[in-house]
Amino acid sequence: MPELYLQKRLAAKVKGVGINNVKLPEENLDEIKEALTTQDISRLIKDGKIIIEKGKRVSRGRVKARRKNRRLKGERRGYGSRKGKKGARFDPHEKWVNGIRKIRLYLRILKANGTIDSHLYRQLYKKAKGGSFRSVNDVRNTLIQMGKIKR
Repeated sequence: MPELYLQKRLAAKVKGVGINNVKLPEENLDEIKEALTTQDISRLIKDGKIIIEKGKRVSRGRVKARRKNRRLKGERRGYGSRKGKKGARFDPHEKWVNGIRKIRLYLRILKANGTIDSHLYRQLYKKAKGGSFRSVNDVRNTLIQMGKIKR
């Protein structure tokens, strides 16, 4: 079909696709041969005498499955798959915020139960803000050493 190269090229240009996506059916070849302008080609495409195929796309199925396994099963998260530093993968500030919220909640609960008075509460609160405690368990151990709570 080298004699119809012009028509294929024009059709591809009109529709903005590659030449391989243009199909010329056998039954319309006589009419297609006579079309020499982009207007003629556009009319033939509109009439359905020249067929424009959609381009093939790359499947996302494998990517979706991989992401699902990562999210639900924790697969593909080992040391060999990690690229960023620890702080890039999990924000240190976010870690601090979560930790301090737990500690402050624990202190509020202790104050509400009457385990600690407001004076000690304020002292421990300030210490927590200053970074003296690593976790709720650390606060608990400190209170056990002070004799305020039992094991």
